[in-house]
Amino acid sequence: MRDSDVRKAVRAMLDTRHAGDCDTRIVEEMGVWSGSVRIDIAVINGSLSGFELKSDRDTLDRLPLQRDLYSRVFDSVELIVGRRHVEKAKALIPDWWGIALAADNDGGVDLLPVRPATPNPTIDPFLVAQLLWKDEAIAVLESHGLARGWKSKRAKLVHQHLSASLSLDDLRAHVRAALKKRTDWLKVGSSAPAQCVD
Repeated sequence: MRDSDVRKAVRAMLDTRHAGDCDTRIVEEMGVWSGSVRIDIAVINGSLSGFELKSDRDTLDRLPLQRDLYSRVFDSVELIVGRRHVEKAKALIPDWWGIALAADNDGGVDLLPVRPATPNPTIDPFLVAQLLWKDEAIAVLESHGLARGWKSKRAKLVHQHLSASLSLDDLRAHVRAALKKRTDWLKVGSSAPAQCVD
């Protein structure tokens, strides 16, 4: 079972789950922490959900760093692992992360639930704000009348100001809306929301 087989199976599952949903965008290789780490698949709708894939051909060497960053940004995270990683992965990730087993099935991949994901209790507003490009963050500040004197500041300072000025729920809503609007962002493997029909 190749990494690409697992990705194809997860993507097919998500595409089916969100088919026709005009409020959902699915993005592959979404950058976190100014793009220094990328989660395999993100689903953006009324929440921000992450899916990290580890086939039997992968190692778990990067998982502790990924765990620490994803656990500060995503509303929920699911780890999809090959059989040889299941037990070790359980010891490395928080209890609120979901786990699914990617099992070989005659050349295809079955995704078998091990435990469901539950809501993230440890979201970091600053890292959520950093998902925005600087111009997007300024636009959010402007919508709240908070942008005066901030347009010339460094992006990090703008993100700090934004994360300190809005409630977490409001910030998360603005970030999700901005991510769904992007038109020139990771074109390969990403899908825009379906068109709404009145």
